[in-house]
Amino acid sequence: MTRTLVIIDIQNDYFAGGRHPLVGPDAAATAAARLLASHREAGQPVVHVQHVWDAPDAAFFAPGTHGVEIHPLVAPAGGDPVVVKAKPNAFLGTDLDERLRAAGADADGVVIVGMMSSMCVDATVRAGADRGYSVTVAHDACAAPDLRFGEATVPASQVHAAFMAALGDSYAEVVSVDELLGAA
Repeated sequence: MTRTLVIIDIQNDYFAGGRHPLVGPDAAATAAARLLASHREAGQPVVHVQHVWDAPDAAFFAPGTHGVEIHPLVAPAGGDPVVVKAKPNAFLGTDLDERLRAAGADADGVVIVGMMSSMCVDATVRAGADRGYSVTVAHDACAAPDLRFGEATVPASQVHAAFMAALGDSYAEVVSVDELLGAA
């Protein structure tokens, strides 16, 4: 079975020193890099997704900055396609659907990893499932931020767990990288 790996927004602004650091981005990127290496070794397709916030008041992912660049651990190589997006849903206003279908993903599905669990990963997984893809999420290759709701701060671990639980309920199979690589 060939499954296309979709790496969403693992970009420098989400790491320490960036404009919007998440909790645990290094561990997530390292896990994503393991999947990327496995896909490359097996000759399976990979698509990188890069968020570019092209607005004068961009809080992060501003064009031309170090922060908008894809993190070196999962950087595109060897002609890997990069889909540039401006919205959380990587299908919206992009050619991601066409690229995935051309790679055969409609038959064998997609594996999604990336950042943020609570925004772009969630939006893209749901949109992919709505388009008929069989979606798998590698939960340990995703990262989330702490979020505020009213007076409460919701820790990133709880944000991540809630979104993975919701996706796993009806939109995707949610597994670890080890499970995907058969090392569990």
